[in-house]
Amino acid sequence: MSCFLIACGGTGGHLAPGIALAEELESRGHQCTLLISNKQVDSRLIEKYKKLQFVVLPGVGFSLHPSRMLKFVVSQVKGIIAAFRLIKDLKPQAIFGFGGYTCIAITLGGLFSRIPVALHEANRVPGKAIRFMGSFAKRVYLPVGVKVGHIKANRIRHYGYPVRKEIIRVSKTEARERLGMNPNQKVLIILGGSQGASALNDWATSVMGRLASDEIQVYCVTGLGKGSDGIVEYESRRGTKVRSGFIAFSDQVGDLLSSADLAVSRAGAGTIAEMTRCGLPALLIPYPHSADDHQLENAKFFEMQGGGFLVGQDFLGDLYKEVKEVVFNDWLLQRFVMNLQRMDRDNSADLIADDLEVLSRREVPPSRLSVVEVP
Repeated sequence: MSCFLIACGGTGGHLAPGIALAEELESRGHQCTLLISNKQVDSRLIEKYKKLQFVVLPGVGFSLHPSRMLKFVVSQVKGIIAAFRLIKDLKPQAIFGFGGYTCIAITLGGLFSRIPVALHEANRVPGKAIRFMGSFAKRVYLPVGVKVGHIKANRIRHYGYPVRKEIIRVSKTEARERLGMNPNQKVLIILGGSQGASALNDWATSVMGRLASDEIQVYCVTGLGKGSDGIVEYESRRGTKVRSGFIAFSDQVGDLLSSADLAVSRAGAGTIAEMTRCGLPALLIPYPHSADDHQLENAKFFEMQGGGFLVGQDFLGDLYKEVKEVVFNDWLLQRFVMNLQRMDRDNSADLIADDLEVLSRREVPPSRLSVVEVP
């Protein structure tokens, strides 16, 4: 049995795959401790995972603003001290980081303690943590086709985003019944990522009644602290009742994604991976201020693979018309679904766990080892 430290806090896009990986490793008899931030999204997401061990690690996001830069430096010093204590107490065989500021301290602690460090990048444009720390890691997991020039090729594995076990595709009828939706009406969901997206929430507010009039049920996940929950009944042009509204957070992600015919969504890597797992076509609207425009690159790749369309935020005014055209085009939706099923070929949590067992010097039966061609 090995012990792993998994740094994954700060956003749902980091924490969710950390949970997925920990679940897989613990199912094999290993012990995992997940290092998270003190953000509200972390506290809310971990509520249902009572069997996993979480530790809040000090840290705040990086900023060039002098006062916030000072806070960043101070928090990282505190984080490094806490990291060394954890390493001393738990004696992990390997340390895993999903990027973001929560992984910096524990990664440095692992390097100085000579413990193997592995890093994961889910986006098509690697973030600061991967660019700065990747050359020191024993293993770096990147999306297919993504390269980081200064990282040695033999340390790279092209594995995808680990998706939590409970997020699986079920029939639309089953999912809609669980969520209290009408199984005979179209469903559009709107996703702004774990932090929410004010622009998408505002768009949903402006068009919800019009879409309900067309017998399209709309569920907008606003993000914590960005609006109150509320599902209301509208009346369609034909006089039928249509239930639509807002929810701040969902613990039934698999059902929510499976229930929908189409999503309007930001283009975070985690959201895309979960929609792919559930076979949900999407109109992706990249956050225009994402670091290094990584959401735009994520959306371009998703569109190129045939999972949906990329729509710039400047075109929100025309989005109502496009949603109507796509959501009632069953032939096009089926083509998207077929492409998404092709995209969802591998269980990334399983592949990464196999590799981590090798990295931590745990003997693995040959049948479990995966051969991956590195571009």
